[in-house]
Amino acid sequence: MKAVLYQKPMDYIVTDVETPTIKENQVLIKVKSCGVCRTDIHIHHGEFIAEFPLTPGHEFVGEIVALGEKVNHVKIGDRVAADNTVLCGHCYYCKRNQPLYCENFYSLGVTGPGGFAEYVVVNHDKVFFIDDLSYDQAVFAEPLACAVHGMDKIDVQPGDDILMFGTGPTGLLLAQLLVHGGASNVVVVASDKRKLDVAKNLGVHETIQMDRSDYSIHEQELKQKSPRGFDIIIDATGAEEVIQHLPQFSKKGSKIVIYGVASQSDKLVLSPYEIFEKELNIIGSFAQTHCFDRAIKYLQNGVVKVDELITHRFNLDDFHRGLDQVENGKGHIKVVIDV
Repeated sequence: MKAVLYQKPMDYIVTDVETPTIKENQVLIKVKSCGVCRTDIHIHHGEFIAEFPLTPGHEFVGEIVALGEKVNHVKIGDRVAADNTVLCGHCYYCKRNQPLYCENFYSLGVTGPGGFAEYVVVNHDKVFFIDDLSYDQAVFAEPLACAVHGMDKIDVQPGDDILMFGTGPTGLLLAQLLVHGGASNVVVVASDKRKLDVAKNLGVHETIQMDRSDYSIHEQELKQKSPRGFDIIIDATGAEEVIQHLPQFSKKGSKIVIYGVASQSDKLVLSPYEIFEKELNIIGSFAQTHCFDRAIKYLQNGVVKVDELITHRFNLDDFHRGLDQVENGKGHIKVVIDV
């Protein structure tokens, strides 16, 4: 089969590799498409929790083409999305019912073979039916599952004022959940006017365009709109310079949420006295486990809308173009690789 194969960070080829075989409790999926995520850029550079050699791709959907002998609740031909997380079930954190912190955390497309390939092997308990969704809709199941986990962590209270920076695909998914999750006001800040228009069409209450050469413009506008600050301030950019100025928009008791994936080398300067005096809550939101069912339901019921989010698509041979578009390109929201 054809697959993207990394031997080490930044060193990959699209090549023929052996089609994987399945165990008795696994299924073989013929991949139809796989989303390219900013996390894939971090993986490309050897960050996040990547392990090499590696076939990346953690946002994949496709059709089941083979079943392990003990698999009986799905059948060949079923259209599915797959939860890429594999948890050991026996480590310190798994036994505490904190599976996301699993000490043996295994992730298809991150630490094991993923969906930038013609076929991928998935444990039978990690596949979810998508019969009433298109592949283009279902490819958002994994990032939306991460947004669902983000909502669990953020714990929005009715009437909260929320400020979010970023209009990438995961940010736009989270923004819709925030709007439907009890917030009285969701303000989104970003530099791309077209993406802000998409955010507005998806239901956010206010948008503000950021001038990356002069942060004082949007800072002043935000402080005029909400002089006391916001209840929840979210970074969905992963940009160190954006995260650094989140606390200035906090009111007393605010939650500051790191939702975007920053580089491992990034550092922040925070005032411990401000955290102490304002009783600020610093919250991280990392990936997801056990959120796929809710994510797919949001897509099926049209609560979260994704039809206008795919802006670029490439085939597997042009994987390099998709990766470059996400890392260096302009104007994209979601990039997918069709396999």
